Amino acid sequence: MEEKVYPMTLEGKAKLEAELEDLKVNKRKEIVERIKVARSFGDLSENSEYESAKDEQAFVEGRISTLETMIRFAEIINDSDVDENIVSLGRKITFVELPDGDEETYKIVGSAEADPLDAKISNDSPIAKALLNKSVGDVVSIETPGGAFDVKITKVEKA
Repeated sequence: MEEKVYPMTLEGKAKLEAELEDLKVNKRKEIVERIKVARSFGDLSENSEYESAKDEQAFVEGRISTLETMIRFAEIINDSDVDENIVSLGRKITFVELPDGDEETYKIVGSAEADPLDAKISNDSPIAKALLNKSVGDVVSIETPGGAFDVKITKVEKA
């Protein structure tokens, strides 16, 4: 079975590595301590603190596993071979919604480092899929679950 590749920037990979390190070094110890304290309360069958700590432990171990896989199969984005006016992974894109003219700017990143609140959208998102390989001046129709809309790309820059 072929493993999935996780495209990301060097910055994104470093962020994932830092999160992994924190989970392994700090969070695991905190949870072990919480479990130890909860066990001291006696009967585990009705011990909500113990159950809560065990649930958190399962979540953290799952996140560690996910991060290790993403880092192991990371593919660092190299956009130096791509024309500067072409939309590609790792680039910051500014576009204007048509016809009302609302301007929006996003950085297109791999799904592993997507963060819409920080204006980083996944290359798997409908907006990014529609914009990839387009260039400055292109009018692009974007299909989203909320409906279709047109945008004009006004700027593409290395992020």
